[in-house]
Amino acid sequence: MVKDLLRRQHIETPSWAYGNSGTRFKVFAQQGVPRDPYEKLADAAQVHAFTGIAPTVALHIPWDRVDSYEDLARHARALGVGIGAINSNVFQDDDYKLGSVTHPDQAVRRKALDHLLHCVDIMDATGSATLKLWFSDGTNYPGQDDIRARQDRLAFALERVYERLGEGQRFLLEYKLFEPAFYVTDVPDWGTAYAHCLRLGDKAQVVVDTGHHAPGTNIEFIVAFLLREGKLGGFDFNSRFYADDDLMVGAADPFQLFRIMFEVICGGGYGPQVAFMLDQCHNIEPKIPGQIRSVMNVQEATAKALLVDRDALAAAQREGDVLGANAVLMDAYNTDVRPLLGELRAEMGLDPDPMAAYARSGYFEKIAAERAGGTQSGWGA
Repeated sequence: MVKDLLRRQHIETPSWAYGNSGTRFKVFAQQGVPRDPYEKLADAAQVHAFTGIAPTVALHIPWDRVDSYEDLARHARALGVGIGAINSNVFQDDDYKLGSVTHPDQAVRRKALDHLLHCVDIMDATGSATLKLWFSDGTNYPGQDDIRARQDRLAFALERVYERLGEGQRFLLEYKLFEPAFYVTDVPDWGTAYAHCLRLGDKAQVVVDTGHHAPGTNIEFIVAFLLREGKLGGFDFNSRFYADDDLMVGAADPFQLFRIMFEVICGGGYGPQVAFMLDQCHNIEPKIPGQIRSVMNVQEATAKALLVDRDALAAAQREGDVLGANAVLMDAYNTDVRPLLGELRAEMGLDPDPMAAYARSGYFEKIAAERAGGTQSGWGA
């Protein structure tokens, strides 16, 4: 039963994780980094080939701009993967210094909205069903702009995008506590995102980025609440120690990842209705192994969550057995699921150890030689 559920798991990797990235001080270049979206897809296909559960790749526009998105989608299929969520970018243009869809200037707002609508066009061309919206919009100083007016402008833009969505399409609205806006962020928390999505309808849902919360926030409560309301659309999985660090998922607090996955499973969110996406920047670690390890981390947390004896847990909860209920969860969390996952991969025709298999494959040496020269992909490209 557990193996059957794990076999159906689908974790989406982000195109930008295969490019160069860094901190606000320095972007670090690595050998073999893709030079265009086609090479990013080739690297993503390697992650799927060794894990068996990463069949789609999220794009970021305009970082992944190409002449023909239909051709890019065909190329993905030829590699054994597909195009996943389309991520809009309205935060890296000089016009967006004071905001995008909430900017005081109507002309700038129109420019941002046109980009979002163009992203829906790309969804149509690639067969993507999901548009991901994150806005860096906000203000740095009290009095800089009208807070209520900015919410009105945001609502207007979301309405126009919602109206443009086709059959079977949706958008996921992301939130972030702060940065780059330091006084007011226009979508700072799950409640703001939820309120906007609730007003629009079923095609608008919330995405939970695990790095976008204040220290100590109980993310699994947010997950449980949104699932109960039918408004949890997906995750951007990463880890944080201080702020939005975009480290590998499960690196900072693997127990939290387990707790989140347990709530997903209990709330009926383990299926295609909730997207498991990675949103990470591999600044110092190699790109493809970083993605493989991240996929494995989510898979291991899921396996542990599936092992929870829910009947025993429910009984302990009914009886008010506080320590007994906690022990049921801890027993599952402390289980070493690596042998189980190794067996599962062997049954799927994969190497039981994806990291070692990739290291032996020679793929890195191949791309390091083939991709010498040209302009590497990175932030902004």
